[in-house]
Amino acid sequence: MSLTIKLGIHLGFAINRYPEASEWAKLISEELGVKQVKFVSDLLQPNYPDELLEKEIENVKEACNRYNISLNHTFTSPRWNFFGNPNAEMRRYWLWWFKKFALISKKLGAKSTGSLLGIYSVRDYKERNDFILNEIIKNWYNFAEYAEEIGLEYLTWEPMSISRELGEGIEQTRLLMEMLNNRKSPPAVPILLCLDVDHGDRGSNNPDDTNPYEWIRLFGKQSPTVDLKQVTKNLFGHKPFTPEYNKVGLINPEELIKAFEESGAAETTLFLELSFRERYPYDNNVISDLKASVDYWRSYVSI
Repeated sequence: MSLTIKLGIHLGFAINRYPEASEWAKLISEELGVKQVKFVSDLLQPNYPDELLEKEIENVKEACNRYNISLNHTFTSPRWNFFGNPNAEMRRYWLWWFKKFALISKKLGAKSTGSLLGIYSVRDYKERNDFILNEIIKNWYNFAEYAEEIGLEYLTWEPMSISRELGEGIEQTRLLMEMLNNRKSPPAVPILLCLDVDHGDRGSNNPDDTNPYEWIRLFGKQSPTVDLKQVTKNLFGHKPFTPEYNKVGLINPEELIKAFEESGAAETTLFLELSFRERYPYDNNVISDLKASVDYWRSYVSI
């Protein structure tokens, strides 16, 4: 089976730097030479007034058309409790919010949207673990019904790094995928994965839980998108693929591609999810670090 791997840009870097669609689209297309983006909810939040949302949706679509950008995937930006919120009314609110963002995503032309599964509060993780997990799964099934209704092809969720945030290890993620895609009563659309090469439980006794290549070998076939960055020890995450970090970094293009080949995947998109601290010199290095990262991957994947 032939494997197609594309490179895209996660728009988290643009949230307060390039909030105008015409700015990030021009930068990504003309300066970076990339044509795929993962759109994020902080750029167009579901609780904005409908009139404003419709205007901004048209602005994003126009910018993507002008600069030949493909916007196939969206994802939530913040790290909130979402469907794991202790308050039942808040969980109902988040279902409304997720549905609204899914509709925004569909109007933008996306075929999928995704998020974290949900995050436990400290108290609920200790005292209501099973109850909250059931609430999270139930709401994802409800979310999948709406996704089918509006014409999205699938949903994605991102395994995290601590048990309170779910999917911290390979076995935990496998069990959650079984719960989310129950064969006897499957969701209305598939619920797939968005792997992150820098996630996994660093306190686990299983070394594979922090081995990005093992995650990809096991789950690559179920991961239409991957959040990509250079992974280093004892350094702030989301590092670019610059010579400085590549010398000490774990992520190697040949190994990553090999792991995907072994997974049986046919296609995936690697989205460069780079984060830049609001400090100098980091804030001044955004474009140069993005360019260096794209150039590093250019000879290995489709751009």
